[in-house]
Amino acid sequence: MRREKSNYIIQSVAHCLDVLEQFSGEAEELGVTELSKRLKLHKNNVFRLLATLESRGYIEQNRATENYRLGIRCLQLGQSYVQHMGLLRQARPIMGELVRQVRETAYVAVLRRAGVVPVEVMEADRPVRIVSQLGETLPLHATAAGKAYLAFESEDELRALLPDGLSRFTERTVVDRQTLLQQLRSITTSGYAVDMGEHVEDIRAVAVPVRDYTRNVVGTLAVAAPASRLTNERIEKEVAPLVLKAGRELSSRLGFDLGRREAQG
Repeated sequence: MRREKSNYIIQSVAHCLDVLEQFSGEAEELGVTELSKRLKLHKNNVFRLLATLESRGYIEQNRATENYRLGIRCLQLGQSYVQHMGLLRQARPIMGELVRQVRETAYVAVLRRAGVVPVEVMEADRPVRIVSQLGETLPLHATAAGKAYLAFESEDELRALLPDGLSRFTERTVVDRQTLLQQLRSITTSGYAVDMGEHVEDIRAVAVPVRDYTRNVVGTLAVAAPASRLTNERIEKEVAPLVLKAGRELSSRLGFDLGRREAQG
């Protein structure tokens, strides 16, 4: 008689994973006391778990505050996961061509809990350009990359991904839920999302969804630039068509059968 896999769970390993999962969302740093309360474990046990994770690079300690945060190995594993999916391998040549055409920074982002995270960035060869930090969690409702994800999610997924209160980052940030939903419906029609200084005041961006053979959105491809260079006219006439084309090519390389999908309606 086969035993359930749950019977084989190693408690100490499960506790290590519980520790790592506490550093999601806005909890960038946590102390031993706070982790002990959250996990309902003795402080000595938490300290030993942290020491084990720190020795392997999954956790690091801020010497100034003595609190803990995720280590570089977490990012490296995340990047390995995305690479194994083939997304980055297929995206790099397409991103390179897109950057050459628009002379602006391009990046690929993936969904991570309640945000999108850039996992590959190619910068433009200009003195003034956008520098996107790998691994930085960006808000879904205030970025082009995030909205390109949200627009193609189900209503149930939207409820799970979007908090009741939407954070404001600039005067342009959409914090009214109904207004945001109207934007998302428009994105499903046009095929691309824009950020008109909604996350960072002087930065604009255009993004499209990237799908794979399962027809699910597995990432977003975006171009970001200073607001002075990414005008409404340039977005509509130049940048959006090029990003849409690059997104279709990347989706096709990942096995998304665009022609069949359109034919089936």
